[in-house]
Amino acid sequence: MRILLANDDGVTAPGIRALFRELGPAFDTTIIAPLEERSTTGHSLSLDKPLRLEKFEENVYGCSGYPADCVLMGLGHVLKDKRPDVVVSGINRGANLGQDLYYSGTVAATREATFHGVPGIATSLVLNSLTEEHRYDVAATVVHWCLREGLHRLIPELTLININVPNLPLKEIRGLRLSEVGFRRYSEEIHARIDTRNREYFWIAGRYEGFAEHAVSDCQAVLDGHIAITPHALIDRCNRDYGEILGWVERFNAKYFT
Repeated sequence: MRILLANDDGVTAPGIRALFRELGPAFDTTIIAPLEERSTTGHSLSLDKPLRLEKFEENVYGCSGYPADCVLMGLGHVLKDKRPDVVVSGINRGANLGQDLYYSGTVAATREATFHGVPGIATSLVLNSLTEEHRYDVAATVVHWCLREGLHRLIPELTLININVPNLPLKEIRGLRLSEVGFRRYSEEIHARIDTRNREYFWIAGRYEGFAEHAVSDCQAVLDGHIAITPHALIDRCNRDYGEILGWVERFNAKYFT
């Protein structure tokens, strides 16, 4: 199986490197990721400037553009003659829960893949703080298991899978839960400041204020200690019958989390 790895944290980020270490020995794996951090850039494409591609090592490339650019660079250039079977984006440093997926460059990479007929799986590590231990190895193991068990082959057309993994030791995770996109609440704060030349500038400073109660949301799944497996249909007319994936989740849990 051929895998293209992308992200929005950058080509040297620990999350994508953990995936490369985990998946590289088992699959034909290539990284094409931004040369600099592109978090919360959404589904941006570089249509008004050229792209630069830098080879870091064998099968590892940095691209000057955005996450979606990286996927296009893979499909249309680097892997043009050996099309990937799946695009995995991540592992993101922090959650992509609820409506965050619309801002996320991590998810945008998988969305771009999906638009071109390649299954896309976005993966994020849900952190409570940036100072806690980041268990990227746990999330990478989960992704490996998901690919080994064929999750990418069950994704409906024009649908992506968004995975959020609690930042817990593997033995404390309660398994996978098929979830729906939740809703997270943020404040609307804007901080106004004055620079050294006495000019006003602003920071978007919204704080997370919790999520809307919904028993099957991705937010609730992670809070309960589960890995949230969330299909996201990209077009209104998409088939939203996820019975096959639900059956897969039940078999997966029986094999790995009992």
